[in-house]
Amino acid sequence: MTNATPAVHGATVDDQTRCIHYRTELDVVAIRFACCDRYYPCHACHAESETHPARQWPRDAGGEHAILCGVCRTELTIDAYRATDDCPACGAAFNPGCRLHAHLYFED
Repeated sequence: MTNATPAVHGATVDDQTRCIHYRTELDVVAIRFACCDRYYPCHACHAESETHPARQWPRDAGGEHAILCGVCRTELTIDAYRATDDCPACGAAFNPGCRLHAHLYFED
């Protein structure tokens, strides 16, 4: 976990990491991509902004701080994020539909 709040790249629409692709009340996380070490709200934002393909986090990277809560700016480990439905720091609810895209970010 770092002291400075990481920048979130891509087509964000507000300061809670919502983007033009996913902007419901529950879409308040950004993912640090393993390939470029940059936070994006979603896979589509990464694809539109980068010139390289996205790379999944390997199975053994569960301890990496790679998820940013857009509400309180807490960085969560991959394991912590995958084990909860809301931010352990502020209680903000996360979109359960994001699990449908987990294979784009994390190796199973």
